[in-house]
Amino acid sequence: MKAITVRYLGPTNTRGARLKASDRDGSSITVSYDYGLSRDERHDSAALALCEKMGWTGKLSRGWLKSEAVYVFISDQDTITAGA
Repeated sequence: MKAITVRYLGPTNTRGARLKASDRDGSSITVSYDYGLSRDERHDSAALALCEKMGWTGKLSRGWLKSEAVYVFISDQDTITAGA
């Protein structure tokens, strides 16, 4: 199963704010920070840009770790139920 993290990269003297989506295998993409979108929409857009770049398809679920968004591909066989 593939997991994607999206983190905020603050502006520098030469670049504006960006979001970097990556997996632990070294695949990544950096996209401009779109101020016209909500926080979730911005991070979703970056995760989907990485999926498009890599040719990955499927349904993603989003969660948060401090300031990073984390996405995992889900399927019925990969789900567990808490509190049961």
